[in-house]
Amino acid sequence: MKHIVLYIVTFCTLNAFSQDNGKEQLKAVEQAKELVYEGNQLASNDDYISAEMEYRKAISKEPNMAVGNYNLANSYYEKGNFDEAFYRLQQAAKAANTKEEKHKAYHNIGNVLMQNKKCKEAVEAFKNALRNNPSDEETRYNFALAKQCAEEQQDQQDQEDENKDQNDKSDENKDQDEKEEDQKENEDENKEDQKDKGDQDKKEGEDEKDDKGDPKDEKDKDGNQESKEQDQKKPQPKPGQLSPQQIKNLLEAMNNQEEKVQEKINAEKTKGAKVRSEKDW
Repeated sequence: MKHIVLYIVTFCTLNAFSQDNGKEQLKAVEQAKELVYEGNQLASNDDYISAEMEYRKAISKEPNMAVGNYNLANSYYEKGNFDEAFYRLQQAAKAANTKEEKHKAYHNIGNVLMQNKKCKEAVEAFKNALRNNPSDEETRYNFALAKQCAEEQQDQQDQEDENKDQNDKSDENKDQDEKEEDQKENEDENKEDQKDKGDQDKKEGEDEKDDKGDPKDEKDKDGNQESKEQDQKKPQPKPGQLSPQQIKNLLEAMNNQEEKVQEKINAEKTKGAKVRSEKDW
């Protein structure tokens, strides 16, 4: 019996706690709605700074209230702060409880993406908006614009990729031509170096040959040198004197001449002499 009483007391305490939380929740929601209303009034008077402050207060009271994030995002959109507007609209889409709230959130997400030139992503946002409200003509119109923009961007991207491929190919051909040209220049330089080296080796070989001397030439050179040295050892005639060899030649010539004269005289004697005949009686 005691346990039953304990359970009843505990249940009543939890129920009272839940009711208190529910009241606090409802109170926070009501306060958030009032703050959103005040923000809407300020925004209608183009006082977006003050409106933003009221929307932020509403979100602090009820973070999951879609309308607070949605209206705050609109104030950012009006000021041109598209990145912050995009973030707040995403929060509104997550917190949305009805199709209409989701439709508005995704519709404005598409608008923000279009402002940022992200047409392909905007197409998907407008698709989500139409899924929640297929009959909205403004969303249909924006969807068509986003689709056309995405196709144009894709064509432009394809053209840029094609031009890039052509440029890359052209650069590859250019690099190949330069490589071949450099290779040819290197080959020509190698040939020239080999030719210069060959000429140098040839010249060094000739110089070495001249230094060492050809055996035959050396022999002739030695013979000429020896003959020259012998000639230098011979007594050299003084000016006006005959050399011994010249004197010898002259004497031989005189002897030859004398012999010829003597032979001639003897021949004449033999021819002129009378023959003595002996008598028979």
